[in-house]
Amino acid sequence: MLTLIEGGRVYAPEPCGVQPMLLADGHVAKVGPIDRDALERLGAEYEVIDARGCIVAPGLIDPHVHLLGGSGETGFATQTPEFFISEMVENGVTTIVGTLGVDTTMKTMAGLLAKVKALKEQGLNAFCWTGGYDLPPASILGSVRDDILFIEEVIGAGEIAISDTRALPHDPRELARCAVHAHVGGMLAQKAGLVHVHVGEADSRLDPVVRVLDEFNVEADWFYPTHVERSEKLMGQAIHLAQTGGMPVDVDVVERDLYKWVRHWRDHGGPPHLLTASSDASMNHPAVLGQLRDCVLEHGFALEQVLPLATKNTARILKLEEKGEIRKGCAGDILLLEEGSLELVHVLSHGQFVVRDGQVVRQEKWLRDSDRHIRLDGEKDGGGPPGGGA
Repeated sequence: MLTLIEGGRVYAPEPCGVQPMLLADGHVAKVGPIDRDALERLGAEYEVIDARGCIVAPGLIDPHVHLLGGSGETGFATQTPEFFISEMVENGVTTIVGTLGVDTTMKTMAGLLAKVKALKEQGLNAFCWTGGYDLPPASILGSVRDDILFIEEVIGAGEIAISDTRALPHDPRELARCAVHAHVGGMLAQKAGLVHVHVGEADSRLDPVVRVLDEFNVEADWFYPTHVERSEKLMGQAIHLAQTGGMPVDVDVVERDLYKWVRHWRDHGGPPHLLTASSDASMNHPAVLGQLRDCVLEHGFALEQVLPLATKNTARILKLEEKGEIRKGCAGDILLLEEGSLELVHVLSHGQFVVRDGQVVRQEKWLRDSDRHIRLDGEKDGGGPPGGGA
C-alpha cells in the first residue's frame, strides 16, 4: 500500500511549509511535489490522506518508560500495571524505550524484553535499556556488553541510579566499567551504547559521573542522565557537562513543567541539540505530547523549538537513524495534528494507522480472543486521555 498525504504543513521537525508526502513500504518515499498521474499509471493501490488544516510531524520517541509498571514503593498494592500500545499511540508515541527502575526482582529484564517484543509485534518501534538502579546491572546474558551486542532491542544500560537513597553510592570504578562495556558494545553493534543515569535528589547530583570522568578514560557523551530538572543547581551542572563534554541530557515531564526547564536550558547556553524530553511514565500516562503542546500554546515557544526534544534530538542521541525526522528513507512514523490546537488527528507507525480520526485502531492482540472488559481511570487530574488503557 502506498499512502499519499496532501495539504498538510510539514514540520520535519524543521518547518517546511505545505508539502505533499508519499509513504511506501512503511517509509517516507518522497517529500515534495508528487505526480498523481504517474501514481495512477503504476496501477498500484494507494490511499490519500487529506491533511488540510493539519501539521504533519514525526512520531514521538519516548526514551524512558517503565513499560512493566511502577515498582510500588509504598507496598505491593501500589504496584502499577504494565502499559499497553493504546496508551502509547494515543499520546503520539511511535517509538518507545523501556526501562526498569528500583525493582529488578519482580520487574525483570526478561519480562521487560518480552514486553518490548510484544509491542514490536503490534506495530510499535520498541527498545529497552538493560539493568536498573543497581550496579552491576541486571542483564540477561550476564553482561551489559553482551546484551547490547546480541539482543536486538537493547540499546544501552540503565537506568543506573546515582545520588539516590534507593541505591548505594556506586564504586567509581564499577560505574566506569559499566560505561566502557556499554560504549564498546554500542560501538561494535552500531547502537547508542549509552549509560542512562537516573539522578536522584541528593546534593551530590551529577558528582559521581564527574568523578568517573576525572579518574578514568571515560567520555562525558557516554552518559545520558535523566531527571535533571530536579533543581537549578542540577540543571546547571548538566548544562556545563553538555557544553564541555557533549553529554546528552534528558528531562522528564512528570511535574508538567517542561516549558520552565526548556527555557532555563536555552537561557543558560545549553546546546539545543543535546536536550530530550521523556515521560518517565510508571503511574501516569505518557505525557510528552501534552507538554510539547503546552510549551507552544501556553508559553510562547515555536513548535520547531520543542518538537526536536522528542523527535530528531532523541533519534540522533539513541542512534535510531530512521526515526525522528520526515525525509526520504525515514520510517513512516507520522503524526497529524490539528493546526491551532495541536490535538491528534492521525498517528501512523511504519506507514500504518494506529490512531485514525482521533481513535485508537491498533489494540492488544490478546483482546481478539478475550471477553474481558478493562477500564482504568486514575483519580488524579481526571485521569489520562479518553480511551486510555486497555
